[in-house]
Amino acid sequence: MHKIAIDESIVAQVKAQRGKLNRYDSLVGRKTALVVIDMQNAFMLPGMPVEVPAARDIVPNVNKLAAATRAAGGKVVWVQMCLEGQTEAWRVFFDGDPRRATLSELTPGARGFELHADLDVRPDDAIVVKRRYSAFIQGSSDIDRRLRAAGIDTVIIVGTLTNVCCESSARDAMMLNYRLVFVADANAALSDSEHNATLGSILRVFGDVATTSEAVALLSAEGREQAA
Repeated sequence: MHKIAIDESIVAQVKAQRGKLNRYDSLVGRKTALVVIDMQNAFMLPGMPVEVPAARDIVPNVNKLAAATRAAGGKVVWVQMCLEGQTEAWRVFFDGDPRRATLSELTPGARGFELHADLDVRPDDAIVVKRRYSAFIQGSSDIDRRLRAAGIDTVIIVGTLTNVCCESSARDAMMLNYRLVFVADANAALSDSEHNATLGSILRVFGDVATTSEAVALLSAEGREQAA
């Protein structure tokens, strides 16, 4: 698990700007989606071409958030990276990454493409395939259409890599007018420094940064407010 340490100057700037650290005191469950980015074997199994060892550590937190989202009436969306057929359309990626095994493993039917076996994927959850780092960028996937059709206006981002696909998806979601919560201990990068740099950027500009327990509490807060 990453050692979380957001730069104190960023924390001070955010508090000065907002009057508090995070924007949201509760989340409306039925309008919230947990978006799980790239928790596939290609990123999680030992020896895979894009292995992220820390991704294995966050599985319990991802499952906990999935359960809390469902309990609150929200939607769980499992996003899978697919590189099949993209060698020409995304040449800048393939020209810059010599690991052809990445292409092979992130192709449907390959073991690497599959979601990790320890993830609690349920039949009512959604599966979205994306073809760029960001799930929300134009032409990458149909996630925006599907979330809007379901009445979703808030996304909780978890998965791997923190500073690549998760950050890219989070930035684009916010700029498409989704409320954003980025979970510090349910995202995984290759180093603490990369992980924390993303947390600082997200908190400073794009959305809230919360722990798993804090995000679960946000989802539960709506029910407490209604009961009161």
